[in-house]
Amino acid sequence: MTQFLPAQTRPGRLSLAVEDPYAVSSFYQDVVGLDQFGYTESSATLGAGETPLVELTDGSDLAPRTDAQAGLYHVAFRYPSQEALGAALHRVESLYRLDGATDHGVTHSLYLTDPAGNGVELFVDQPRADWPRDEADEVTMQTQPLDLDALRAAGEPETDAPAGTTIGHFHLEVTDLAGATTFYRDGLGLDITREIGDMARFLAVGDSHHQLGITTYQDRTEPATGRGLDWIEFLTPSEAALDAARERFEAIGSAVENRENGIAVTDPDGIGVRLSLVDQ
Repeated sequence: MTQFLPAQTRPGRLSLAVEDPYAVSSFYQDVVGLDQFGYTESSATLGAGETPLVELTDGSDLAPRTDAQAGLYHVAFRYPSQEALGAALHRVESLYRLDGATDHGVTHSLYLTDPAGNGVELFVDQPRADWPRDEADEVTMQTQPLDLDALRAAGEPETDAPAGTTIGHFHLEVTDLAGATTFYRDGLGLDITREIGDMARFLAVGDSHHQLGITTYQDRTEPATGRGLDWIEFLTPSEAALDAARERFEAIGSAVENRENGIAVTDPDGIGVRLSLVDQ
């Protein structure tokens, strides 16, 4: 595969526009287990360790997202251990509700919906040697029931997300798979790691199973103009990577805004995308 971005590139933060930042902040703090870094009447920042992961902004002046609009399918928080995911299960079961739980082979994953209607995945990667592969030796993802009893036993109740918790991937619902592929592969510079017909593509750099999913499962037909996902961020370690991404975006016709620590663009569905410089 051609790899445009350095292998160290990874997901950073996301920003959500919500009607009530306080209520949604409580979910990410109490259920996901994040620390609250800062809160005002109109915004909140949460993260793990010293790493900010979620920005919540006041979207009360925006219309609710409709069933036709593109946007977030889910944001996936990656915990550093099975024990940390087990602790998350305890928090979910005592404070909230679980939508689903799946053993994907590459991950063990819990699925929820935040109070604003945004999809959330909580997961831990499984050992690379155990990842399922097809006859061409390509990594695949299975869909099997997750052993919740074993996961529950692995975690301690009343513990929060530890340092090392990150966003593992963003999963977006797009209106046009080809257009989104051009933007995220040819512009941003992610590689395609897996395809499901004309309905889904998964992309990443390095040895990740995926850092971004783009899908048309729900037949979205309109851009993301309501509440919900505002922007996503990827972190990269070099100025050269920023410069190259800027040139690629301009080559495909995307307007690039220079930021203090990187660049910002807008994808074909109106979702903001940031590429920011980070120290390794």
